[in-house]
Amino acid sequence: MTNPAVPHTLDRLAATIAARKGADPESSWTAKLLAKGPEKCAEKFGEEAIEAIIEAVKDDRAKLTSEAADVLYHLLVMLTARDVPLADVLAELDRREGVSGLSEKAARRT
Repeated sequence: MTNPAVPHTLDRLAATIAARKGADPESSWTAKLLAKGPEKCAEKFGEEAIEAIIEAVKDDRAKLTSEAADVLYHLLVMLTARDVPLADVLAELDRREGVSGLSEKAARRT
């Protein structure tokens, strides 16, 4: 069981990424990526997602694990580039918890 007083890994990563926004692009990969703008961040997220899909199809657990970590990192960078806090995404997941996926998808169509 996790300690609620200790931030989750994704919370810590999101905070680190947010701290890099506006930093000198020569100081970190994250700052450099964010300086290229939201479109580039989205493109990089898409590339990483495709790499994860490829590893899932190949059934390589170790490489899929590594690519999944890249996907999560680049998702957080993309969210930061568009000023969408991780907390908002988590709140949306909380809202959907316990709701049938079929019902939730049907509700989005209206």
